[in-house]
Amino acid sequence: MAVLKVKFTKTKRDKLAQVLWILNWISVVTGVILFSLGLFLKVEINKRGELMAERDIQYVPNMLIAVGLIACAINFLGGKICYDCVDTTKFLRWKLIMLPYIICTFFFTFCVLVGAVMCYSMHGELEEALRLGLTEAMKFYKDTDTPGRCFLKRTVDMLQIQFQCCGNSGYKDWFQIQWISNRYLDMSHKEVMDRLRSNVEGKYLMDGVPFSCCNIDSPRPCIQQQITNNSAHFNYEHQTEELNLWMKGCRQALLEYYTHIVQSIVMSVCLFQLSVLTGVRYLQTSLENVLRQGDPNSESDGWLLENSFMETGTYSANHALYATTSEPESVYILHLW
Repeated sequence: MAVLKVKFTKTKRDKLAQVLWILNWISVVTGVILFSLGLFLKVEINKRGELMAERDIQYVPNMLIAVGLIACAINFLGGKICYDCVDTTKFLRWKLIMLPYIICTFFFTFCVLVGAVMCYSMHGELEEALRLGLTEAMKFYKDTDTPGRCFLKRTVDMLQIQFQCCGNSGYKDWFQIQWISNRYLDMSHKEVMDRLRSNVEGKYLMDGVPFSCCNIDSPRPCIQQQITNNSAHFNYEHQTEELNLWMKGCRQALLEYYTHIVQSIVMSVCLFQLSVLTGVRYLQTSLENVLRQGDPNSESDGWLLENSFMETGTYSANHALYATTSEPESVYILHLW
């Protein structure tokens, strides 16, 4: 018994072919989007390399670039096939090609799904790379005169302003590092010397953050020093002044920026490609049944599988061993369809 059998009239077959032609061209556009997304992600990762530890996360943009190019080629061919299938006589030239095309498209869609899973797996690698990279960048924030670190201050400041974030996990991360260079500290000042002596490593630590952590929506001037000292500021309670600083850590902000857009686009493309593949399968089987009947204007049945899932599985199990010894495997792959 065929799986998900649908009866098609001549008009319905023609409309299905026309709709699939349009959807395939839309899929070509989605392939271009995937390719562009891969390039964009690759550039973004390279651009923010100073904020990431050395991790192998380039495989995701490379995968998106490859999938985008393959999607353009497959859907371009699919668009041509569906356009010709409006005329039943032209279907004959594609009859032998359609089944391999459907199988290749199925495996391609499966690869896109694997790519979506890879994007989820990238989340852990990317988070660890950002955690280590941002920690190092914050440590060298003050080294504006050191070769190789001169632009880290500007990079971190622009990151916090652009993504409206502060610190690695939050603004309190700045309390644990010295982010002010010694050249800007007055060593003759007693308070400065006391702070330096009070720390085992001789660092100047304070409950303050860089200006780039200031929330521009705050109704009061930004308080970026003595943040935990309520008595140092008028009408101030640091535990309730959430508008004063960005509360979100930059690691979380960057993770959301990189992963959410990639995952949503890749999953959307995968589902869209699967719907196109289903339509092409119905078109192929309905047109083959028309050829068997000999009347191009007659009604015909279309299905996803000629036999039920149980029958297909039983047939495959019974003939798998025989296929490897006597007949080509491709004969049995074609039979499944």
